[in-house]
Amino acid sequence: MTGDTQEYGRTAGDRSGGRGGGPTAAVRSAGSGIPRRRLGGGILALGGALALTPIPLAGAAPRGGPGAGAAERAAGTGAGMGSGAHRPTLRRGSAARAGLLQGPLDQLVRDAEAYLADSPRRPWYAGAVLLAGRGGTVALHRPIGKAVRYAAYDEKTDTGVEFPADRQIPTAEDTVFDLASISKLFTSLLAVQQIERGRLELEATVASYLPDFAGGGKQGITVRQLLTHTSGFRSWIPLYEEPTRKGKLRRLWEEVPATTPGSAYLYSDLNLISLQLVLEKVTGRPLDVLLRDDITVPLGMRRTRYNPPASWKPRIAATEDARRPWSGIDRGLVWGEVHDENAFSLDGVAGHAGVFSCAWDLAVLARTLLNGGVYGRSRILSEESVDLLFTDFNTGFPGDEHGLGFELYQHWYMGAMATPRSAGHTGFTGTSMVLDPTTDTFLIVLGNSVHPVRSWRSGSAPRVATANQLARAVPVRPERGRTAWFSGMASAATATLALPSLRLGSSRARLECALWWDTEPAADGLFLEASTGGEWRPVPFTTRAPGPGRRPQSHPTGAATGWSGRVWHRLEADLSAWRGEDLRLRWRYTTDRLYVGRGAYVDGLRVRDGAGTAFDAERPEDARRIEATGWTPSAD
Repeated sequence: MTGDTQEYGRTAGDRSGGRGGGPTAAVRSAGSGIPRRRLGGGILALGGALALTPIPLAGAAPRGGPGAGAAERAAGTGAGMGSGAHRPTLRRGSAARAGLLQGPLDQLVRDAEAYLADSPRRPWYAGAVLLAGRGGTVALHRPIGKAVRYAAYDEKTDTGVEFPADRQIPTAEDTVFDLASISKLFTSLLAVQQIERGRLELEATVASYLPDFAGGGKQGITVRQLLTHTSGFRSWIPLYEEPTRKGKLRRLWEEVPATTPGSAYLYSDLNLISLQLVLEKVTGRPLDVLLRDDITVPLGMRRTRYNPPASWKPRIAATEDARRPWSGIDRGLVWGEVHDENAFSLDGVAGHAGVFSCAWDLAVLARTLLNGGVYGRSRILSEESVDLLFTDFNTGFPGDEHGLGFELYQHWYMGAMATPRSAGHTGFTGTSMVLDPTTDTFLIVLGNSVHPVRSWRSGSAPRVATANQLARAVPVRPERGRTAWFSGMASAATATLALPSLRLGSSRARLECALWWDTEPAADGLFLEASTGGEWRPVPFTTRAPGPGRRPQSHPTGAATGWSGRVWHRLEADLSAWRGEDLRLRWRYTTDRLYVGRGAYVDGLRVRDGAGTAFDAERPEDARRIEATGWTPSAD
């Protein structure tokens, strides 16, 4: 296996399952968006589920709490994607101006720097550029490590052969990286543009544009299935073994799907290579020209292109000492040319890989999408089309949520930034980008993790660590008062928050509080438990989200897990079953060893005993009796 496809050979430490299907959305046809007829007509069957109901746009999730509105206004985040009210362009600014906390951003850098050392045996990357922001403010733009460090790899000693110190090149803010599979996002955006313009239909078969594609039983594969990796293609084939373009195309035309199209999710480079061919057919322009004319020039992304010129080389991060057997082609140190073998054999221009870019340019793209398709005076997509990028088309394949080209809700690299609307992608060379419309945040991590060789790294630990810290940098203001109890975000941990023993005499006794939670679905959870001196047992409760017409949500097992909208919920629990007994109540927050969400907050704890109040955390004497292990008072 070569190139970017290994990025999606998830290790034993990665997990994408364990949660229900993501949200669905009605495809809108208003304005300049994609007409329904181009989507195949009427309501779509998406991955086995019908898309019927709309998803709130980015700005719809309130962040609640005193002072939140001021922070959002300062950060330019009060509108969010597609609201039409405020579409910021990027500028540098402080964490406070972005509505972020400085401490977690500082920790983000420290966490990323830790992976420049052995992690655990070898550095995860030689260098990286980190960029994080919210609204229109880039609050962090930090280069670390080396863009060019190694001249070669010595497989006998498993060591890197370093350039002399005066020939090594540190990373800089504008260092350009081989994006690897992040290139797929550009191909996807170009496809959605052509759907808008009427040259391409989402539900049309690929063979209707490329008749030779029908070979091998692929006649029913649709454009949507290419964009959502449900075509049935295996992950890759060594097209570079064919010396001519005609031979490469023949291999593609003859390829037989590994699974029945539409029956499973299977990430494949071949999907985006096929989409490239469709785009070039319907537009009459090569993919690199489409990228330049329709995305990078309109957005002013001057450091983004295929096949960077030789003059850029000193500003480009080197990748791998590419030699057999770990590489498909003997090329020596790859520096300034695309790393992926298939893209290299396609003259550097491919739908799945080949784009080079810098962190700031990718932040411009992220801001454009969070703005609903517009940046400054340039619009590259309609709001309706952008909404499709953040809409799960793979509801039949839980754990593999996917918009048009963009992956959604993937904790394995998005960490605590993951929400049902968080969109992003990774690249095998060590790159990633994550956009969270809920908090209007964006994170770019560009690393050269295959330098000097791909075997030195595995998994996505730096991506997860940095995403966790950016998620933590978004404040959660207490529902009332100055602080709320916070569970923390540690992996493989159990935190408890226990009330003192209470004897309740009323048949109407109940617990009341405000609750905020966001965990990795099913894997991590928050539990309300009771004990009368022996073991702890679950306490059923109900929660109600803010807003008119919201119905209470029942938690019959006394547990909350997954996504709750990142808003405060009002909680009630009936305690009448413990009337006349000495009762202790506690919150238990438990995480596994892999990924976490943003954590849990509890505020305003109160136990009603009929007309009286048995416990109130706002009374100092009661607050002092709370026993917290792992939970801490937090103002944010």
